[in-house]
Amino acid sequence: MKKTQIVVIVTVVAIVSYLYSLPVKGLVKPKTDHTNNGMVTGSKPVVNVSAEMVSATAKTAIGANLSGKISDLEGQLRQAGSEKQKENLQRQLAKQWDDVNQSAPAGFYYLELARKKNDFNDWLNAGNRFNDAYKFSQDSTIQAEMVLKAVEAFNNAIKLKPDNLDAKAGLGVADVNGGAPSPMTGIGLLLQVVAKDPNNRPATLNLGLFAMKSGQYDKAIIRFKTLIAQKPEVEPYFYLAESYKQMGQKQEAIDAYERCKEMMPDPAFGKRIDDFIKELKK
Repeated sequence: MKKTQIVVIVTVVAIVSYLYSLPVKGLVKPKTDHTNNGMVTGSKPVVNVSAEMVSATAKTAIGANLSGKISDLEGQLRQAGSEKQKENLQRQLAKQWDDVNQSAPAGFYYLELARKKNDFNDWLNAGNRFNDAYKFSQDSTIQAEMVLKAVEAFNNAIKLKPDNLDAKAGLGVADVNGGAPSPMTGIGLLLQVVAKDPNNRPATLNLGLFAMKSGQYDKAIIRFKTLIAQKPEVEPYFYLAESYKQMGQKQEAIDAYERCKEMMPDPAFGKRIDDFIKELKK
């Protein structure tokens, strides 16, 4: 199985756990406010969340061999004499962390590059990584910091390209996660994106996920079916199956799970899907 396929499976299973284990952020109590010309301020995290902190945590998940390679690059970065050398090593580190699906440390390196170069793609990459890191953390301090940094990154990306829909979609996700006083600010941004581009996958996917998270499974089903009609992929099929299951539509859920198995012929994943189907048939 390809590395990207493995990453997709880890991602969808982790996100489903995240959706069902956490309340809808912001619908309960907002954490931060938009102030200072569109930038975000809020209660300062108790712990200083740094690249070193998240990198140390991520290394425990990737094994000694890979973490050793990254530690070597980090050592080179600390000793780098010129800005060009530093930027080259920061980009290598961002890619290394991307390759092992560790979004938080990758986000910090893209952010450092963006702050120095003010490059749109670096801002966008940083924002997307921080949004991903938010999803996979259960630590409220880290989540708060990921939201703050995601909003910074997407706001700066939008300043460079005001009409870019992927940057607006990313900001919408960050706003729902606590980057705006009301999550509806973010939902509104995502709806604006799909109104201009109904085929925008990041916006459509996240509208579906937020619909799931708030228990609006009928709306989630529409979003995921839209994605599948555009391009059948295992991730929206998996979420579609979960949404049907929550709606009590067992046969539809089984059919969607079966499509997941067909698209991802991995024995471990197939066994998990079989368990879900077996539970539905009881």
